[in-house]
Amino acid sequence: MVEVWASIDLHVDGDEVGGGLPQMSEEQVMSLLLSEDNDRNQDEPEVAASIGEQMLHMEMTLLPKSVRSRIRDVCSRVSSRNAVLVGGGIGHLSAWLFDLWSTDDIRPGSFRIIEPGTRFGVIIDRLIRRYDAESWAKVISRSWQEVFAESMSQTASNFLLPEEALDSLLPMPVDLVVIDVPEEERVLAASLAFDLISSGGLVLVLEPTVPTGDVGEIEGDEGPTPAQAKVNSFNEWIELIKMVNDGHSLGFAELPGGTLVGILKS
Repeated sequence: MVEVWASIDLHVDGDEVGGGLPQMSEEQVMSLLLSEDNDRNQDEPEVAASIGEQMLHMEMTLLPKSVRSRIRDVCSRVSSRNAVLVGGGIGHLSAWLFDLWSTDDIRPGSFRIIEPGTRFGVIIDRLIRRYDAESWAKVISRSWQEVFAESMSQTASNFLLPEEALDSLLPMPVDLVVIDVPEEERVLAASLAFDLISSGGLVLVLEPTVPTGDVGEIEGDEGPTPAQAKVNSFNEWIELIKMVNDGHSLGFAELPGGTLVGILKS
């Protein structure tokens, strides 16, 4: 069994794991990371519940509650320097994380919420102020691809500087990225997050659903049908998992609303 060091500090049941303590196996680390916190209230926070109702009225897709609460539980165990949420929407998952980090001793040094929709960005900015988090949280109203490209460019052009000293769109180093985007965007978002994140950093993403049925062949210049695009996206997901599994740590938490995947970069 491959042995790994947990470069991030994990806090489970009041104890700290990693950070120089005895080695744990890859399987043990990922199992602890992705497990449910049985001592934590699993009810939806009041602010998040209100946002969820708004999303239903707007006919927006909600991340399943089982996934939202498990992401919150995982983040409660991670001492992150700089965290990023890709896909802010109108702040539903952000509210879960703000509820966690505004009451717990563990919160990231910075939290950046990527939401390209400027109207949604205004809503998230109000949420930040509601939690008095202006000193450490900020919404970035640009696409994840743009943010990734600019951050990588800054890092490459200033490679002699320590990451903490970079004047980057994202405070560096990033060691926690949570992905909450539509299914067809998840593979690219997770791939970019994995490339950006620092050694020992964690990416959390909901696994795309497995395609079913015969979708046929792509004909002419019409491009793929939605069903064919879903198959292509899932194939790309499998390739990403194969790549990550070669030298890095993977964990899977099967939940009623889907499978939450944790990628711990070596």
